[in-house]
Amino acid sequence: MIIREGIRDSVDWDSLHLEVVGEGSDGEEALELAVEHKVDILLVDLNMPIMNGMTLIKHIRKELPKCRVVIITGHDEFAYAQQAIRLHVDDYITKPIIPDQLKETLIKVCEKLHREEEAKSQLTFSSKQVKKNVTVLREKLCVDWISGRISELEILEQLEFLELPVSVPDYISVIRWPEMDAKQPLLTENDRKLTLFAIENIISEWFEDNQKVILRDENGLIIVIVWGKVADNRFNDLAKAFQTYLKITVYQHIEWLSEKDNLSAIGIKYKVCKEHVYERAEISQLVHRAEAYMYENYQNSDLNLEVLAETLHVSPVYLSRLMKQDLGISFVAMLTNIRINKAIQLLNTTNFTINEISEMVGYDTQHYFSTSFKKVVGVSPKQYRNGKAFSSK
Repeated sequence: MIIREGIRDSVDWDSLHLEVVGEGSDGEEALELAVEHKVDILLVDLNMPIMNGMTLIKHIRKELPKCRVVIITGHDEFAYAQQAIRLHVDDYITKPIIPDQLKETLIKVCEKLHREEEAKSQLTFSSKQVKKNVTVLREKLCVDWISGRISELEILEQLEFLELPVSVPDYISVIRWPEMDAKQPLLTENDRKLTLFAIENIISEWFEDNQKVILRDENGLIIVIVWGKVADNRFNDLAKAFQTYLKITVYQHIEWLSEKDNLSAIGIKYKVCKEHVYERAEISQLVHRAEAYMYENYQNSDLNLEVLAETLHVSPVYLSRLMKQDLGISFVAMLTNIRINKAIQLLNTTNFTINEISEMVGYDTQHYFSTSFKKVVGVSPKQYRNGKAFSSK
């Protein structure tokens, strides 16, 4: 008690902006008081009854890991004190206690506490700034990513830092609104900006259940990067939403990615999407309608050129010639590609049997499906699923 009173009375605590909130006559009492008051600094005598100083420090490290500890020790306990230092105590004072030495030690400890507070405040401020600008930072990351300007290690680090899934995305889509690069725009610059914001808002709501990044490249193309599975035809319905709500037509292309793709694959997929959206500008509206119908109805095994032509109220011969002219591919080849690409997606992301997948993508028999798949991909569906092939042709 006398030593505790001496310590308390020998220091001008107010000048150090400190307050003595408790005194313990043994280690057990000291631990209770320290935890109760969540103390910042603890002066610990190593030689105490019930619970000695070493045991107290070990408990404090668990209960109050940021608490600063100064040990008090006699000269003959110095080796013991060295063990305590290994428990990350801040300093030690030898008995008998000299007031100036105690004050100097406390000043040093307070300085450490102030530095910690400043660092904590700076970290809090930085975190707020990151959160405030997280959208811009995510867009910057994705621009660098698709352009191949950063390494895979940097990509992984930034994905984690920006709280995005640390993995290859599931989809990348490029959307082109022709008005953006029209030589003689129909809308004012302000109206064009408003429409672009509206497009991005619709996309954001459309994929509200998925982690995503929506950005624009230097050409004004809108890029959508999505993590997580998306319902069938969700992207196709998105294009319809632009027509319904904004009365505009956009060109869009989607590429799927899988776990077999590495992080750099997104740059390749972006280029493929970009090429497609520019090519599609030259395609007639009739072919656009034909293509949309095929994407929506590829599961129907009865779908053929005659059915499609009848739906669009044109002759099969005319439709076939137009598709070949605009797309450079026949109806049969295009339908096969749509079905095989969907099958690849299902093989990569589901546990459906090959027979089930063949039915889901519009094939009457598994044998016919396997033959078509091998012709396009180069290996059978079973070999593909087992990892014999890592990308489709």
